[in-house]
Amino acid sequence: MSRTIRSVAVLMGGWTAEREVSLVSGRECAKALAALGYDVRSIDVTRDLAAMVRALTPAPDVVFNALHGRGGEDGTVQGVLEFLRVPYTHSGVLASAVAMDKPTARSVFAAAGLPLAEGRIATRDEIAAGDVLPRPYVVKPVNEGSSVGVRIVQRTDNSWAAEAKEWRYERALVERYVPGREITVAVMGDRALGALEIRPAKDFYDYDAKYAPGGSEHLMPAPIHRRAYDEALAIGVAAHRALGCRGVSRADLRYDDTAGEPGKLVLLEVNTQPGMTPTSLVPDIARHAGIEFPALVRWMVENAACDF
Repeated sequence: MSRTIRSVAVLMGGWTAEREVSLVSGRECAKALAALGYDVRSIDVTRDLAAMVRALTPAPDVVFNALHGRGGEDGTVQGVLEFLRVPYTHSGVLASAVAMDKPTARSVFAAAGLPLAEGRIATRDEIAAGDVLPRPYVVKPVNEGSSVGVRIVQRTDNSWAAEAKEWRYERALVERYVPGREITVAVMGDRALGALEIRPAKDFYDYDAKYAPGGSEHLMPAPIHRRAYDEALAIGVAAHRALGCRGVSRADLRYDDTAGEPGKLVLLEVNTQPGMTPTSLVPDIARHAGIEFPALVRWMVENAACDF
């Protein structure tokens, strides 16, 4: 950006299941930005849009968007900031909206030739009626983050039939379960910072495994075959570009090495506003690449943009 950045407003909170995580991300970023000498204003965002606009008056030089989930990550808040003509961190309206809607993002990834698991969109009634794919498979709400609502249905899962009838989301992305390991790639601008393996304390990398202390182990760099590691980085950058992301994003993948190394990689999704908490993945990957947390948030602020 050509102008000097002095004031930064940090948006955090929101009204979804990811509110508490967003508050932690926002506080960590606000603390680091204040230590760097920026004039920081923290804003707890609620459904009261007028209150958010008032809190952004007078306009800051940059908005640091630390919101997660619907409203803050799906293009909604980004659209407000575009209307206000205030530069903001992370992706713009279109990339944010497409990435948040799993079926649409999946179509973009398929068109870009990226590796995906077999899958289909299913309605609540279809899910309740019986298995829509051969087991094992994964059921995901189409527009939630942080593994909210995700369910793995195993071959011998006797409880799913009853749970499926209580499924509270209107639509779901149902994908073939990919065995193996959990890999994530951080992308910063136009380059991949590295690939990390996540080993959850439980079988599934769920909400608690992501955010509770000790919920998972982070292995950086991911201890996988070098060819697979390089391919993971390439997939992360290609997915970032296919969606039209900017700033920092995180690509989540599965690595099926059950038949030996090198295994096969499958892209699950791209997170356009990755967590910035003490247990988050992108800060760990950046640190290994020689970028400490303050330098990471400074880069994000200095590369904030507005599509107007």
